Amino acid sequence: MGLPNAIGDLSTEVEVEAFRRLFPLRFYEKHLSESIRPDARPLGRARDTTIALGAVASANGSALAKIGSTTMLAAIKMEVMTPSMETPDEGCIAIDFHMPPICSPIVRPGRPAEAAPVVSKQLSDTILSSGMINLKELSLVSGKAAWMAYLDIYCLDADGALFDTALLSAVAAFSHLDIPEVSLNDDGKIVLLSEEQEGMSDRESVNKEKRKVTLSSVPFSLTCILHKNYILADPTAEEESIMETLVTVVLDSSSQLVSLYKPGGPVLAYTSAIQDCIALTRQRAKELQKILDEAISGMEVD
Repeated sequence: MGLPNAIGDLSTEVEVEAFRRLFPLRFYEKHLSESIRPDARPLGRARDTTIALGAVASANGSALAKIGSTTMLAAIKMEVMTPSMETPDEGCIAIDFHMPPICSPIVRPGRPAEAAPVVSKQLSDTILSSGMINLKELSLVSGKAAWMAYLDIYCLDADGALFDTALLSAVAAFSHLDIPEVSLNDDGKIVLLSEEQEGMSDRESVNKEKRKVTLSSVPFSLTCILHKNYILADPTAEEESIMETLVTVVLDSSSQLVSLYKPGGPVLAYTSAIQDCIALTRQRAKELQKILDEAISGMEVD
């Protein structure tokens, strides 16, 4: 008895989907006029967000971050290096962002994704300029040895807001990071101790024990789309492809502006719109800090 209704409902769904594919902008604007998005989110709300620390057992620090479907895996590997003459008391951070073909249908095997170098540079600029990591903390022996932190971020699913998710995974990985124990050998060289040797070596220890790195001015970001007089927080890949004007705001944990990034697009970024984006980012940064704190607390309980 319910068959006609079921067919009617199905035809309606098919028609809606056809309209969405043929006229995507009109489809979205119909929703925006009612202050809602097709995924039922209010315009200013970000997608559900999760952080899992310690996702890679072989890394010194790692995290899996998800914002909606967008998924990033960040892993940090620590190696001892000789510091530069210009900064003898500082370590270094090297950041690489990877977009394998599995992450999106628009990424082709054998061809680097266009977004990858852009996101990689944004990440480097943000992490280093925010002052989140004091590079002097990565020094071991002045002028002779310091830590090089290799941060690799892999995009496992690219469904919009790539930079926001990548930055969150990076911050989480540094929160999870354990700096290994090292000592000086008989030749005066730095030696990385194995897990069995840690705390048992009679050699002169440089790092007495595994330690955390101090994080200050932690950066959090929110990407928004500007479309006509609408502002959409945390866009999906579909939204980004239809409405081109993006603004990414980065604030630190004290709500100070770290950077503001607008890579173009047809809509002008008026002062009032930028202020609204900053206000949304301020609210989002508090949410992300809470999610990160809960993930860290969960690890400590375990």
